[in-house]
Parts: sequence; structure tokens; C-alpha cells
Amino acid sequence: MLMIRLARFGSKKKPTYRVVVIEKERARDSRNIEVVGTYNPILEPMAVNLNHERIAYWMKSGAQPSETVARLLKNNPAAAAAA
Repeated sequence: MLMIRLARFGSKKKPTYRVVVIEKERARDSRNIEVVGTYNPILEPMAVNLNHERIAYWMKSGAQPSETVARLLKNNPAAAAAA
């Protein structure tokens, strides 16, 4: 089963995340299928960059978003235009 979830990058106490499509059983930071966006919670305001076309493609292909990614999609206004 495919998941759309966050993979942690950045240094200690300064996380940045990539929104990735990955097999559900794989570890958080292991090899992914595709990077579909980034998320930086440290910046003010938070920086969220998502490729909505690719996310919509993967969701149509059966990928399930994690709770956090679903929240990011819901709060990002461009997500409504892509869906």
C-alpha cells in the first residue's frame, strides 16, 4: 500500500520535511517513490510547497495521505483547485 507522508530532513532541532510517496511498510526516511512537496514548520509563516497535480495522481492510484499530510492539503488553498 502506498502512503503520502512526511520524511524528516534538516539538522538537529531545525527540521524540514519532504512530502513523499512511499510504501507504508518502509521506514520514515528510507527510499521513496517520488517527492511531491516540502514543508518547513520553522519559518514564520510556515512554508508549504506541494505539487497538487502529482498528489492528485497518486491519490487516484490508491495512495493514502497520512493525517499530517491530509491536514496540510486541507489548509492549503491550492489543494481545492487541483482536486
